[in-house]
Amino acid sequence: MNLRHQSFLLCLCVVFLMVTSALAGQLQAEESPTRIGIVGLVHTHVHWILGEWNNDDYQVVGIVEPNRELAEQYAQQHGYPMEIVFETMEEMVEATNPEAVTAFNTIYGHLKVVEFCAPRGIHVMVEKPLAVNLDHARQMEALAKEHNIHLLTNYETSWYPSHSSAYDLIHAEDQIGDIRKMVFHHGHPGPIEIGCNPEFVEWLTDPALNGGGALTDFGCYGANLSTWMLLGEEPLTVSCTRQTFKPDMYPEVEDEATIVLTYPTAQVIIQASWNWPYNRKDMEVYGESGYVVCENGQSLEILRTGEEQAESMIGTPLSGELSNPFRYLGAVLRGDITPRSHEVSALPNNMTVMRILEAARLSAERGEVIEWSEVAE
Repeated sequence: MNLRHQSFLLCLCVVFLMVTSALAGQLQAEESPTRIGIVGLVHTHVHWILGEWNNDDYQVVGIVEPNRELAEQYAQQHGYPMEIVFETMEEMVEATNPEAVTAFNTIYGHLKVVEFCAPRGIHVMVEKPLAVNLDHARQMEALAKEHNIHLLTNYETSWYPSHSSAYDLIHAEDQIGDIRKMVFHHGHPGPIEIGCNPEFVEWLTDPALNGGGALTDFGCYGANLSTWMLLGEEPLTVSCTRQTFKPDMYPEVEDEATIVLTYPTAQVIIQASWNWPYNRKDMEVYGESGYVVCENGQSLEILRTGEEQAESMIGTPLSGELSNPFRYLGAVLRGDITPRSHEVSALPNNMTVMRILEAARLSAERGEVIEWSEVAE
């Protein structure tokens, strides 16, 4: 073998090693858990991720919570080390380098999280709703687009097997025809009544920090799900009535709200309440030729025109990347999932949610129906 052939073979070996090294690095990166930071522990939905803070799919690498007593309480409950708890976002990000953060602070604080993370290229998932008001939401949207980050919103109801099965029955299988009416019942007896911890109740009942009471807390669910079910369609008008039945307990915010949305060929009624005698999150969808009712996160029933008895079923269990908000977040970051604009976690859907909530607030304050053009861009 002459020198020229030896050089050629040597070059091939070098190229081979470089390619295999790159592929190995890529595979390792794909298999590594998503590095997630948590900002705030005062939203008690945080227990979901804390309960699974270190697993094969995602790992909580840092927590921002200035309330050390609360952080220590949850550390004892879930087993994370206090070494990963920091006073500020700056300290947490510098020490842990997260790929994304999940915001479980006050709704008012969501904007500050995006203002900090977006310029640094850190993706953000906030707990519902997206923002405390439409102005904050617009600023968050602009930052996400400017810095090309994902800005997702998490709802408990996004991961209900009954909801995904209902969506498939309605859209993939066309079981009930075009949607004509949807009714949503979301809420519970009240945050104080069900024993929410003081750190949660303190801001949940503050209109400046939560954007309202039951209207914000539970009205967002129906707004989100109806936008999903209607494939991103925006309403023509929004009207809202809100009341406070328990002013001694909730002196600053409403504990009862009903929102009515009109569309060219459909109507949506959203009943958000801290006065239900029990916890509930259920959805009724009525079409031209039948209905689908999701009684809870698992069970649903369907009745088609001409049938005398509704068919009961259990929703198909969600698996893999669609079974959990934090696995979903990792899949979006890797590019395995690209959320469609009308989907429940997507930013366009949740901008529509914020416009619905803003129009509902205006309607309740003015006592009049709000045209969509007043809140649309």
